Amino acid sequence: MNAIADSLDRSLPALVDLYKDLHAHPELAFQEHRTASVVAQRLRTLGWNVTTGVGRTGVVAVLRNGPGPTIMLRADMDALPVRENTGLDYASTRTADGPDGSTIPVMHACGHDIHVTCLIGACALLSERATAWQGTVVAVFQPAEESGLGAQAMVDDGLFERFPRPTVLLGQHVGPGPAGMVAKVPGTVMAAADSITVRLYGRGGHGSKPETTVDPVVMAASLVGRLQSIVSRMVPSQESVVITVGSIKAGITAATIPDEAELGINVRTFNPGVRRRVIDAIARLAKAEALAADAPRQPDLITGYHLPATVNDPDQTEYVACVHEGVFGPEAVIPMGPNTASEDFGVLAQAAQVPSVFWFFGGNDPEEFQQALCADRLAEDIPPNHSSLFAPAPRPTISTGVQALLGAALAYLEGPHADAAPAAAGTARA
Repeated sequence: MNAIADSLDRSLPALVDLYKDLHAHPELAFQEHRTASVVAQRLRTLGWNVTTGVGRTGVVAVLRNGPGPTIMLRADMDALPVRENTGLDYASTRTADGPDGSTIPVMHACGHDIHVTCLIGACALLSERATAWQGTVVAVFQPAEESGLGAQAMVDDGLFERFPRPTVLLGQHVGPGPAGMVAKVPGTVMAAADSITVRLYGRGGHGSKPETTVDPVVMAASLVGRLQSIVSRMVPSQESVVITVGSIKAGITAATIPDEAELGINVRTFNPGVRRRVIDAIARLAKAEALAADAPRQPDLITGYHLPATVNDPDQTEYVACVHEGVFGPEAVIPMGPNTASEDFGVLAQAAQVPSVFWFFGGNDPEEFQQALCADRLAEDIPPNHSSLFAPAPRPTISTGVQALLGAALAYLEGPHADAAPAAAGTARA
């Protein structure tokens, strides 16, 4: 790793430039054509066998280097419909066509540009240091994580049939925290997520004569409040559940009561039984609001995506954490509990039916993070993922992400370094 760190120091300026380019050119889910092209071109130059268009816009690169284990490394590529307010000289000014045809701003507000950069950096070093390992590495650059559909699209397109099936699946995510820090999460890492659309039907009319109408906006407003009672009154207090109404759509003009209103609802749960109870309660409350309002028809509940909980293999997590401690120092690897955020990384892990390890790493300037922590201003001064102000510090975030991926991969791949691997390596290869 010392020799690799020296190589990383030399390549870091080019990786920072790559990151800034990706940040300035974000693309929404299943629109990552430019990003995929950049990824494919760089990996082909490095000697990887590259396939594009997997799961519509995904990229899969394979590097075979003799007999040995097969390791899969995953990064996501898509951005968010967010207007960037960071003020950076490489800030995004890009726009895209939204689902309704409107023009919407686009920003890498979740760090996927960092993820792509780090995986490309790890791939470059694996190519450069091929004498240090043997086996097969599969690098997956996944589209459409934010929509919850990208991982399944790659699975449906034959990810685990067309390409070498891994013995372990590894992934990571940047987030708020001091750069250089890596978090381990044995067991459940992130919650399951469900996207549900509730369409309420009323009877529209003139705003001056509401008594002649059935107002779906009033139904929607009442339902938003009632949904919060699911968590406070219908779920055991020891269970962690989050219900978010992220969108409300109804009407065009202030003087007209519309015929319909639509709620976009997001549900996060850890317990499958609780998940079923919550979804049933949403349906029941929506129907009750329609009945109370004497609506002309029952509401429609439309299921969007379902993401399973992301669950780490406990033994493999401890093994990777031990490797990260050797790379970054024991003080840089911290334990972390389950997070109510969600990821479709779990879709890949379930489909592959192999152990998986997913970790987090910090993306903030360490001094700035420490100042905010000491001043009790983390919420005010450290923007979270999906914020219009979210912007990881390129250094040392990129070098941390590259080394975290590379160290974990090399710990599984066979080579001269294996003699010094932790005792858990035997379990890891079992």
